[in-house]
Amino acid sequence: MPYLRLILLLAVLSLLSSTLSQPSPPSAILIDCGASASSVINGRKWQSDTDLISTGTSKNVSGQVLDQILSTLRSFPLNPSATRRKFCYVISVSRGWKYMIRTTYFYGGVNGKGTPPPVFDQIVDGTFWGVVNTTADYADGLASYYEGVFLAQGKSISVCIASNTYTSSDPFISALEVVRLDGTVYNSTKFKEFGMSLVARHAFGYSGPIIRFPDDEFDRFWEPYSLNSTVPNNRKLEVSGFWNLPPSRIFNTDLRANQVQPLEFTWPPMPLKNSFYYIALYFAHDSDSLGDGSRVFDVSVNGIAYYKELSVSPAGSVIFASRWPLEGLTTLTLTPTSGSTLAPLVNGGEMFELISLGGRTLVRDATALNAIKRSFKNVPVDWNGDPCMPKNYSWTGVTCSDGPRIRIVALNLTSMGLSGALAPQVAKLTALSSIWLGNNSLSGSIPDFSSLKFLESVHLEDNSFTGTFPSFFNGVPRLRELFLQNNNLTGKVPSKLLQKPGLELRVSGNPFLTQPPR
Repeated sequence: MPYLRLILLLAVLSLLSSTLSQPSPPSAILIDCGASASSVINGRKWQSDTDLISTGTSKNVSGQVLDQILSTLRSFPLNPSATRRKFCYVISVSRGWKYMIRTTYFYGGVNGKGTPPPVFDQIVDGTFWGVVNTTADYADGLASYYEGVFLAQGKSISVCIASNTYTSSDPFISALEVVRLDGTVYNSTKFKEFGMSLVARHAFGYSGPIIRFPDDEFDRFWEPYSLNSTVPNNRKLEVSGFWNLPPSRIFNTDLRANQVQPLEFTWPPMPLKNSFYYIALYFAHDSDSLGDGSRVFDVSVNGIAYYKELSVSPAGSVIFASRWPLEGLTTLTLTPTSGSTLAPLVNGGEMFELISLGGRTLVRDATALNAIKRSFKNVPVDWNGDPCMPKNYSWTGVTCSDGPRIRIVALNLTSMGLSGALAPQVAKLTALSSIWLGNNSLSGSIPDFSSLKFLESVHLEDNSFTGTFPSFFNGVPRLRELFLQNNNLTGKVPSKLLQKPGLELRVSGNPFLTQPPR
């Protein structure tokens, strides 16, 4: 099977008799959404989101919550006339590093009594991450969390909440965590092509509370997974140098058969959609229980060989598939080989769905548009994150090209209540064919558009632009519409512009502007 890549890695497990020192918290940005001030929770600092996002409403959740970060949330306005809008947190990161992103949601009935939790989307940069549906968890009084791993392709990562056609009330978010991962973690994935969305992460044979920091140095959540037909191993093991750096605590328990016979179980415990998945399984055991015996078995997934003759020893091992196709319920089977004298076992497992990355707006265009955003006042509330991607979530008034090189080709912010000035960086949007900013309250001079060789239509009418009438317009080769009426321009309209073939020019309502006779 050409899409299958399996690697067996033997990692040295150190059995330490002494207690390890308390690890440092991971390098992370922890955001308590809707909170008015920063706070320290379980020894870690959570910051308010006030300075990270300019839209949405902070709301308090009434009643008792399971965790302090669930007591507030940020809610975003649903606009029935614009069903697809995104609201983004833009987080500064280090380019080229992988980051674990975790979003947490606890509805708390903030959209009104009797209103069910909204269903909405979440987006990372220009990539559609998935649908957020907290209905089942909220009915059980629980929060919902989603976790993914993405490569920082620039100096920031945007994490966005987005309404869609199926969103019935205001979307929201309770907490956002962005954690930098060690360079070796999950490094078989082609992160320039894919992101990873967590499906399941379990400590097998374990039945206690979620294992996380300080046991897991990146604060990944390892949920319990136990079966009545298996026998837990409660020996204390301390491991180090293990592939993907799982916490040593997951090796304190395992799932194993009662005797030397196949161990078969469903994992993850829910059906999967038809997609490709990253699967990692972790195995280790203490040397005392091995004695003179051997623990060798084959691993299969839905009856298909995953790894043959895996020998579990005190050295430990990890087997993983970087791209494995799955659909529906998944059955793992550990089958002892003919020479094995000990029952098969497994300690932990992780599964991620691979997400094909969406495109990104050309960096030069995105940088220029953000400069324009800073020069405007009262910009649309969804002007955050990637301007063009995902395709159905481009910024209000922004039209983008298709294909691998994504450019901004049109701006239409007519009658949007804008004020401020038009930044000169508009000249760097060299793929623009139209600029429509009419009927706003923009002021200042009109920047030089002479670099915009594809520009055909300019609507700046009904604003408060000042300065001498721009002479550069005659050098814009494709210009067919130039509407500048009802501004405060001065000087003369160049005669060459008046004589430009095929140009519709409107300049009336500029009281200090002189037009030569045609």
